[in-house]
Amino acid sequence: MNAQVVLEKIHGLKTPANAGGANGRTDILLATINARYIHASVGLRYLLANLGEMRERARILEFEIKQKPLEIASELLSHKPRIIGLGVYIWNTALTAEVVAILKRVSPETVVILGGPEVSYELDTQPLLDWVDHVITGEADLKFAEVCRDILAGGRLLPKIIVAELPAMERVQFPYAEYTEEDLAHRVLYVEASRGCPFTCEFCLSSLDVPVRGFVLERFLAELEALMARGARVFKFIDRTFNLNINTSRTILQFFLERWVDGMFVHFEMVPDRMPEPLLALLGQFPKGAVQLEVGIQTFDEGTAKNISRRQNYVKLEQNLRYLRAHTGVHIHADLIVGLPGETLESFGRGFDRLVDMAPQEIQVGMLKRLRGTPIVRHDKEWGMVYSPHPPYEILQNRLLSFETLQRLRRFARFWDLMANSGRFSETLPLLWSENASPFEQFLKFSDWLGEQAGRQHSLALVSLAEYLFRYLTEQQSHPSVAEVLRGDWFRGGIKRERLPFLEPADLAAGGVPAKREGSAGTRQKRHI
Repeated sequence: MNAQVVLEKIHGLKTPANAGGANGRTDILLATINARYIHASVGLRYLLANLGEMRERARILEFEIKQKPLEIASELLSHKPRIIGLGVYIWNTALTAEVVAILKRVSPETVVILGGPEVSYELDTQPLLDWVDHVITGEADLKFAEVCRDILAGGRLLPKIIVAELPAMERVQFPYAEYTEEDLAHRVLYVEASRGCPFTCEFCLSSLDVPVRGFVLERFLAELEALMARGARVFKFIDRTFNLNINTSRTILQFFLERWVDGMFVHFEMVPDRMPEPLLALLGQFPKGAVQLEVGIQTFDEGTAKNISRRQNYVKLEQNLRYLRAHTGVHIHADLIVGLPGETLESFGRGFDRLVDMAPQEIQVGMLKRLRGTPIVRHDKEWGMVYSPHPPYEILQNRLLSFETLQRLRRFARFWDLMANSGRFSETLPLLWSENASPFEQFLKFSDWLGEQAGRQHSLALVSLAEYLFRYLTEQQSHPSVAEVLRGDWFRGGIKRERLPFLEPADLAAGGVPAKREGSAGTRQKRHI
């Protein structure tokens, strides 16, 4: 069955049109500012798909965080909209506020409606709301259409804050036909089989999103079939707990296995201590690197976990991760959080070392954020929690971790992401903690040194990072054979990369340490500060 036939059967559409109204005017504009172009907003597409008879009077516009507010406002107003709906998130709230201020000054008659997690809680503390006409809190799939219908009909007077009830899942139209051919070719496609989370972790907005609700599985799989027929190959599931219902997760995994073609990739967020043998066996059937699992561990300290109302079986978690690494080709992305109430530098380090020993391909070290509406604020007084007042509201200090210590850990997280998570130094980096040393302690020392040498954390070329690592291992730790191991990492798999000039035989000083020369990492640093 070809793509067009599949779409017509499911949606009655000839094409996934996104054209809006005629004569250069679009009555309803749906817009947001994405962190990057590659991220396609599934939230806007849900709103568009559920507009009913107003669907043809609407369109989506997506922007990027690097764009100027005047540029964004100008593009929005060029369509002469009667209603503009804006999705507000932690990464775009400041820029959205600037855009809204321009819109309402230039075109006060245009109705501006906000929605999204950043404007669903603590509304009395947000100056952004002074400019807008309405805010819809919660899941607005159906409520947005209801509000637009009232506005366009000139009917009843609506309140500024409109609370969206949880929509009946069987009434929600899927958004996937709204992905354009450009989306399918160049962007990440977000899909979901369920919403909500059964856990109550106090740092997470999902702890407020109960109960867990699933879409009818047959309907959902038909939508995936239609996307595949159109050429979709990369799917990122945004379910908070994909493996909560094991039968559903197994059915979806089997669905992908039966239709697998080269180039496909699927991403799931899974609870790491809830992976029974049949699920693990299914994951083992996928090609290496074709499935990515994001597993949120956050802390290995049981007292800290209790403080934030997090429940997990650490023994089972470790067994599952070790099984996945030993018997499957799954790519594991594991998360830890810095700054949780009760977590010390030492306990975080122990947890980090424990996770390194399990050998996930990526360890994402994130700073605790005080997201609006989350109950983590109940710890502020007891633990001296101090957060930035500006997005992304990261922890600045607490009773156990000083501002200076948290700055060190921010640098640690940045360099770990650049060097370890990139996979470019998989054999060289472990030399830092050879002979049973603590990976956390040794990489923290290295990141401190690298920060002093480079004078910055961003815009460091990969070849510069390689040189800094070489210098540290040879100068600070006196490791033998570093050059050979680093060359193996650099050119692994026959990848053609630029040469490493500091490893050229003519440039090596006695003892294997690169000679200082103009343009090396050792002499360039002052120009970067």
